[in-house]
Amino acid sequence: MKIAIGLPAFNEEKNIASIILQLKKKYELIIVCDDGSSDLTSAISEEMGAVVVKHKKNLGYGSAIRSLFVKARELECDILVTFDSDGQHNVLEIHDVIEPILKNKADIVIGSRFLGKIEGNIPQYRKLGIKAITNLVNSNTEKKITDSQSGFRAYNKIVMEKIVPSESGMGVSTEILIKANKIKFRISEVPITISYEGNMSSQKTLSHGTSVILSTMKFISIEHPLKFYGIPGSIFLAIGLFFVVWTLQEFTETRRIITNISLIAIGSTIFGMLLTMTSILLYSLVSVVRERR
Repeated sequence: MKIAIGLPAFNEEKNIASIILQLKKKYELIIVCDDGSSDLTSAISEEMGAVVVKHKKNLGYGSAIRSLFVKARELECDILVTFDSDGQHNVLEIHDVIEPILKNKADIVIGSRFLGKIEGNIPQYRKLGIKAITNLVNSNTEKKITDSQSGFRAYNKIVMEKIVPSESGMGVSTEILIKANKIKFRISEVPITISYEGNMSSQKTLSHGTSVILSTMKFISIEHPLKFYGIPGSIFLAIGLFFVVWTLQEFTETRRIITNISLIAIGSTIFGMLLTMTSILLYSLVSVVRERR
């Protein structure tokens, strides 16, 4: 089978040569997506014999993954392994990640940090953030994934043909899983070892986490509009109607309107109606788009 190892890279001139050298010992096809680096990442990768896709400017991790998908399809690869270029992943574990695909037991394989061993110090808030995002993904895909944000993954040829990532940022990891679940692709996990030599700053982690959560919510709202908007809409409508009845009852008995109660009644009812209408309209729109594909 034709296996490609895809490396999304941004200013990785210090690490890229050693990683490609290690990969070349076992895998012939290495694809590097240089996401607008200002250093020698592209030049070093080309010198080391890798296929290089270069972005003119930094577009984001998701855009790099999309370019790797596109190039792997162009090269008619059977398997694409996405592998971080910062030295955190173990080259020897690539075989473990692709093995379920080779045995036709999975279409997508995730290298899970939480099933394996973490070397170094990973802040507790980062662990909690990853697990929170993973639980959000699981609640809307009915899967039991342990690490939805792992960048160490393997995809078979059918996945690369059917899924075109559109998210430019870090939310691409959840986008792929949500789309894969919709198409009923088989997703499995294997344990991996990951090495953290340095810690991501709390500010960067917060930005990353917020981006992923917003992206996840966007795709959930598209895939399940009735659940995402309809359920909250029904709750707000129920609350609004309760306060409407309360307002009418007070007016009947005392001939006066309690301002706070009436405002809650009006606000909740209007907001609930807006959410409900949004869920219906979005569901109809998504259904029409899917029928025309």
